[in-house]
Amino acid sequence: MKVILLKDVPSVGHKYDVKDVSDGYALNYLIARKLAEPATPGAIKNVELKKKQSAQQEELTKSLVMGALEGLKGSKITIKEKINEKGHLFSQVHKEEVIKAVKEQRGIDLGPEMIDMDKPIKEAGEHKITLKIDKKSTELILEILPI
Repeated sequence: MKVILLKDVPSVGHKYDVKDVSDGYALNYLIARKLAEPATPGAIKNVELKKKQSAQQEELTKSLVMGALEGLKGSKITIKEKINEKGHLFSQVHKEEVIKAVKEQRGIDLGPEMIDMDKPIKEAGEHKITLKIDKKSTELILEILPI
């Protein structure tokens, strides 16, 4: 049975893909859980239109984020955390805290995939954070201050 996936389904396919799966799997799992719909000719045309709109929206979002990244180049973002006498943080600073601080201080929404951090930050002071989207990247300075 041919179905159109409405969401990403592991080991089956991605959203808006047209896949051929067994009838039982389609009816009892995918369609029952609203993960897919039957692939009728009208539904396939509708999906193609949705794919184009989604791609256009994604391109627009990328261009807006690219412009925002240029505005962040070299800027300083501050986060206040509890610090012990040796300058170590009681809790680590993860990507989520950086995203929240950039949104609060600069008004720019970033996704976790845009922030290039190998490991969480554990010490106070200034740290360089690399932001990447596609092949463009920029750096901002994250300053961690004591509360």
